[in-house]
Amino acid sequence: MTHHISPIGRRGLLGLAIAASVATTTWRPASAETTGDSPTAPVEQLNDALIASMKAAGGTPFAQRYSALAPVVEQVFNLDAVLAASIGLSWTTLPEAEKATLTTAFRRYTVSSYVANFNSYNGQSFQVSPSARTVGSSEVVVQSQMLRTNDSPIKLDYVMRRFPAGWQAVDVLTDGSISRVAVQRSDFRELLRVGGASALANGLNHKVGNLSGGMLG
Repeated sequence: MTHHISPIGRRGLLGLAIAASVATTTWRPASAETTGDSPTAPVEQLNDALIASMKAAGGTPFAQRYSALAPVVEQVFNLDAVLAASIGLSWTTLPEAEKATLTTAFRRYTVSSYVANFNSYNGQSFQVSPSARTVGSSEVVVQSQMLRTNDSPIKLDYVMRRFPAGWQAVDVLTDGSISRVAVQRSDFRELLRVGGASALANGLNHKVGNLSGGMLG
């Protein structure tokens, strides 16, 4: 991990609405062995791309901004891991063809969510903490916030895990505790129960159409 998402709202940002259990985790500084090639770099890369997309929003069609942002989102996030966690234990029992259909729909939905939410520029900027904090044994959290003119910052923390491709995000926490994966798991559960993977894929594709104003079917 939904209702209609309003542009860059604290509550609506990326469809996040409930607190995750990660909020109760005990934080501790990450060691040099854990951070390695700096898990903050992908977050900074994403933030730069979001600012560019926001600045372009006034005169650039949704589809064009989608095409520009998609490669960055796919590099910064391990979308396969995010989707598997969002679906839960039933992911492993799905046929490969259904997994492939869901993966495509989820990728489009994730990128479209970013394009739709970061769709105007009014002097915003991002600030990333130079050091990450460990959570569990294999993940670190990079703390970030979006600074807004004449408004309070929006805190966006990224749970990062090292994969063969390097550090990639596996969750986003708004206000330090609201987990996108937890929200998506809640949202996806009913569709999966009622109609299985095809219903979820159709639901995600419908959301893409809404987020893009019909520009992406």
